[in-house]
Amino acid sequence: MKVVILAGGLGSRLSEETTVKPKPMVEIGGKPMLWHIMKIYAAYGIDDFIVCLGYKGYVIKEWFANYALHTSDVTFDLRTGDMEVHHSTTEPWRVTLVETGEATMTGGRLKRVLPYVGDDTFCFTYGDGLSDLDLDALRNHHRTSGALATVTAVSPAGRFGALEIDDGRVRGFREKPQGDGAWINGGFFVLEPGVGDYIEGDHTVWEREPMERLAAEGQLAPFRHTGFWQAMDTLRERHLLEDLWASGEAPWRRW
Repeated sequence: MKVVILAGGLGSRLSEETTVKPKPMVEIGGKPMLWHIMKIYAAYGIDDFIVCLGYKGYVIKEWFANYALHTSDVTFDLRTGDMEVHHSTTEPWRVTLVETGEATMTGGRLKRVLPYVGDDTFCFTYGDGLSDLDLDALRNHHRTSGALATVTAVSPAGRFGALEIDDGRVRGFREKPQGDGAWINGGFFVLEPGVGDYIEGDHTVWEREPMERLAAEGQLAPFRHTGFWQAMDTLRERHLLEDLWASGEAPWRRW
């Protein structure tokens, strides 16, 4: 199974970081967010990736071009120009990097890479979210649903603590309770190639017309995930993920 990862957005709310790199290359624990996402999939035996490039896509290309070198012990023979690899910790991944245009919307990026996907079921996600999602359960749910698309539904905790008020007095306090009960798009999809028929072109936003039409036709199945999920939209959220990684207890780390 292949994984399509959106990695072309501006990441404007992380402007301190994204003036020099695309959002998925912002680092958590010294490794890009994109690497963490790929490691999540690889932990479930999925190691064939298609990355949709846009804003500063050359940064991602250069990182992968040098990745094997950076994760290996090597000897350079400057007399002959030869390089000998002694030990490598490089993952056995296949990574296809596709220029999908700087101004292309999420649906348009997906449609542009469908020729690289082929005719099989595939995974699809954003380049800025981490989770301890059970990908095997997600794929099995999609298979049994018979739908063209399955979206992971999450109900994230509120940002702030909640006061419990009764009769003019605060009776208790709940630290960052679960949200208002609504389920939102958690960004981990399983799709059939036929979803391309729902995408008109570069201007199409995946989360609008395609998903709305799939839902209206009964072709969008939900997979509810109640475990860890965190997007990285702001510096505060980036610091939260960094702290979790530094603690040695990052929930998304399955490797």
